[in-house]
Amino acid sequence: MKAYIFPGQGSQYPGMGKELYDSSAVAAEMFERANEILGFRISDIMFNGTAEQLRATNVTQPAVFLHSVILAKVMNITPDAVAGHSLGEFSALVAAGALSFEQGLTLVAKRAAAMHKACLAEQGAMAAVITTDIATIEDICHKTEGVVVAANYNAPGQTVISGTEEAVKAACEALKAAGIRRALLLPVGGAFHSPLMESARAELEQATLEATFSTPRCPIYQNVDAQPHTDPEQIKANLIKQLTAPVRWTQCVERMIADGITSFTEVGCGTVLQGLIRKTNTEVEVDSVSIL
Repeated sequence: MKAYIFPGQGSQYPGMGKELYDSSAVAAEMFERANEILGFRISDIMFNGTAEQLRATNVTQPAVFLHSVILAKVMNITPDAVAGHSLGEFSALVAAGALSFEQGLTLVAKRAAAMHKACLAEQGAMAAVITTDIATIEDICHKTEGVVVAANYNAPGQTVISGTEEAVKAACEALKAAGIRRALLLPVGGAFHSPLMESARAELEQATLEATFSTPRCPIYQNVDAQPHTDPEQIKANLIKQLTAPVRWTQCVERMIADGITSFTEVGCGTVLQGLIRKTNTEVEVDSVSIL
């Protein structure tokens, strides 16, 4: 069985989606519709903008979402299961038919704005910790003064912690003192998937509750619990929790494999998720779609 997986924020690059726009009338129509919904020509920034312009909060998340969703539409994918990493979960929901393209994009735009406001309200930080000793990471986060939590379980040996800048730095020092040599601050502007995103979660909650969710064509393995879901109300509830809960990507991959998935195809920018899956299980097949 095949699963399609969708990348999150950080996978964007200048020129993303241009070949897709130029080669498909369906893609071009969807990009133009996105420009109307967002109120600015995001396609121009994606195709011709600089890396710095693509990092703008109101651009990055919609751009990554659009690239994945439009590519999935053009390729006419037929997954047995879907999953997405953080932002990528919205792409997965649209690809599986649980959300319409228009409502998915609207939610992603609101998510980006809400997260930006939360980042401005309180300075946050994230750090990558390279070790398989998850228990020590979680214990040190728990004991560190201030707000710091395990935020992304990306792969065996790769976990990201998130919280206030002071607490994250203190946790990194404590991790190194405990014998974990690699704990590196990441170049991000906020404490994603931590309690510091509570204001963004609350803001996005109302928009999510008002959106129409349908039963997806296949199960979606969601970040918050790494379980397969098809019930629209449960999917919606999990999506609301996502901003302040950890991304359990390793557990999602392990559960999909346990449920019979033998092949993963990454839909969108880059190959980051392919690499994480290879670190989790070397026997499954991983690839990506070919149109950029």
